[in-house]
Amino acid sequence: MSELGQYIFNGLMLGMIYAMVAVGFTLFFGVLDVIKFSHGDVLMVGAFAGLAASVGMTLLDLGSPWLQLLAVVLCAICVTGALGAAIAKYLILPLRKAPPLNTLLATLMLGTVIREAVRLFYPDGSNPKPFPRLLPTSSVELGGLSLRVDNLLLLAAGAAVIVGVHLLITRTRLGMAIRAVAQDGETARLMGINFEAVVLLTFALGSGMAALAGVMNGLYYNEINFNIGLLLGVIGFAAAILGGLGNVYGAILGGFLFAGLQVLGSAALPALVPDIPSAYKDVFAFAVVIVLMAWKPTGLIAEKSSERV
Repeated sequence: MSELGQYIFNGLMLGMIYAMVAVGFTLFFGVLDVIKFSHGDVLMVGAFAGLAASVGMTLLDLGSPWLQLLAVVLCAICVTGALGAAIAKYLILPLRKAPPLNTLLATLMLGTVIREAVRLFYPDGSNPKPFPRLLPTSSVELGGLSLRVDNLLLLAAGAAVIVGVHLLITRTRLGMAIRAVAQDGETARLMGINFEAVVLLTFALGSGMAALAGVMNGLYYNEINFNIGLLLGVIGFAAAILGGLGNVYGAILGGFLFAGLQVLGSAALPALVPDIPSAYKDVFAFAVVIVLMAWKPTGLIAEKSSERV
């Protein structure tokens, strides 16, 4: 039972990270009907920005872990929020009337540019970087289950971020404007909503969530590299599709479901087929997602919309 509990806890931790990435894809698709394939690489920039902030704090002899953590989070969110808004303003919006494949291809190439820029220009960017341990490393014993305090804090922080975004979208004027633009951009303009400002804020919000996911990933594994955005971006996109692209709750569900499939694969594959290592968990998870998509192409929670491009 303790081993099962550990698997469930690991699945919750991974699911929180994937859900935060998937919500970003859903927000982008909701306001402009676009797939932003550079989202994973923006996440990676957030993780590296946080690492740079930590290094800067250390050089300034400000070694308090909590102060460093605050600097890491703020720097990551500000850098990626500005980057996300800039991508929306100078790349996504100018391509609004172009075929959807143009936007998809442009963001895909942009992701490659961002990734290679970090690899080439960040000091020793080609090699994995140790991410600082800024949270308590003690453990809490619950029966036979040992839970690390840092992972509990990360799980609680991720849940707070998702709840905060939910309240922002459902309880604030900005959230009402985002929902109005997502439903009908032209009508929202006629009602006096600043369409461009809402789009830029939405892209900044989604990119900021990606930054937090990148920082959480770094704190969880204590390592980052310039390629982390590739896998996390694909998983986040798969989770958004699985849950129902355009539906925030579906994105959250898809993130946790994908993490559950990974954990199930890492536990079940070695037991069922001894020759297959747990490293094939991603193959197992993506294979199940393919089957689920074939069974329910609109996602588990289909978006309430008559047409999507």
